[in-house]
Formats: sequence, structure tokens, C-alpha cells
Amino acid sequence: MPTKIHPTAVIDPKAQIDEGVEIGPFTVVGEDVQIGAGTKIGPHCIFEFCTVGKNNLFTGAAYVGMPPQDWSYHGEHTRFTMGDSNVIRENVTLHRGSHATNLTSMGSNCMLMANSHLGHDCRVGNNVILVNSSAPAGHVHIGDRATISGLVGIHQFTRIGAYAMVSGGGMVNQDIIPYVIAQGDRARPVTLNVVGLRRNGFTPEQIKSIKHVFKTLFFHGLMLKDAITKLRAENLPPQATLILDFIEGSKRGIARPRRNAVSLED
Repeated sequence: MPTKIHPTAVIDPKAQIDEGVEIGPFTVVGEDVQIGAGTKIGPHCIFEFCTVGKNNLFTGAAYVGMPPQDWSYHGEHTRFTMGDSNVIRENVTLHRGSHATNLTSMGSNCMLMANSHLGHDCRVGNNVILVNSSAPAGHVHIGDRATISGLVGIHQFTRIGAYAMVSGGGMVNQDIIPYVIAQGDRARPVTLNVVGLRRNGFTPEQIKSIKHVFKTLFFHGLMLKDAITKLRAENLPPQATLILDFIEGSKRGIARPRRNAVSLED
């Protein structure tokens, strides 16, 4: 397919534009940009210091690779990268890394809905959804197939585990373990995301093991370190031990269920 660039677009002469790319009216492609084949970019976008993979869709007014919102940043050469087949809707802002890590990165097959924001030095996996006006701050890590609902704010350096869902309006200031649904201010797990696990092909045996880990950690009256030691001695599948690995890697501490959380005793 031929490359289509609208005559009002402004393209840096050193930008690398692959075959089949479409660039809409009044879009600016600036310094140190690579755009992969088949990517479609709507009007009024700005790209700089970024690498964009193949077959991505930017509907319009997206700002990609913008400088980090960090007072300590003084123009260092940093980047934003993303994979393939992502959908970036209107007014999304994707900031490049700060001098701390030099990189903000996002995987493939993600959807970032209108007005969502990805802060500097974030690491986002594959198949992640950021719903309208959600805002991970700097250095946030989001695991594969996590869903961040509308109007969610995520504190700097916080992690969201794989397959987790943060409900609308949640304010997250501690790590959210994999597989849970979290909600509230400050957001805490309220139950496991069992429907999401089933939709993503987890077997009944795997879900049973994940439930067992969740209950042992939070509903058997054990100290967290003792619960982890007990579970480590069991023959758990990797899908279940992912929770333990996540907890042991936490620096901000994990958000724990409230007393009225669903313990999944069924």
C-alpha cells in the first residue's frame, strides 16, 4: 500500500515513515521518529522522539513522545516506544521517559480511550485498556490484559498486576496484585476477576489455584510473609505463583482487601 501524507502535515526530513502509513491534516512528525508500516494517524497529532510499531491507529489530536512532566527533566534525549496494533483515541497524551530510565514503553494490542494519559517512564504490557480520562503517573507499571477504568488515577511508581481491573474513579496508591478487581479511594481488591480469567482462557483448575492463593493470603488469618512461605511449599501452577512473585517484588506495598471483600469460599 502506498504511503499517504496530507499536504498540510509537517514531516521532519529525517523521520522514518514505512510503507502504507497514512498521516492526516495538520499533523506534525518531528525529530527522531520512526513509524511502522500500516499505521494510520489522524489530524492534529504531534509525534517526536518515539518509535511506533505497525498497524497502529491514532484517531486524532494525540500527542506522542512529548517531554516528561518532571521538573528535573532538562532536555535529555529520551524516548517513547510502542508495539503493534494499538488503538489511540482522541486527545491521548503519551510522554517519553525522563532521565531516570530514558524510556516510556507500551506493548501491542492496547486501547487507550479518549483523554487518557500515560506518564513518563511507565511500562505497559500487551492488551491493556485505559478507559476515558484514566491517568497512570510516572513510573507506573501495568501488566498484560489489565483494564484501567474511567477516571482512575494511579500514583507514581505503583504497579498494576496482569489481568487486574481497577473500577471507575479508583485512586490507586499501592500495588494491585494480578487477577483482582480493585475499587475505591484508596483502591483495594474486592474480589477476583473470575469472569476476565474465563474469557482469557484460564482453565477451571488454574482458576481454582488462583482462588486458593487469594484466600490463603488474605482470609486465613496468616501474616502475609507466613502465607507466602506456606504457598511456596505447595505445587502451584505458574499462573498462581505469579501473585507471589508480584508481592515479593513490591516496593510500595500491596493493596489488601477490606474486611467486606468477597473471599471466594465457593
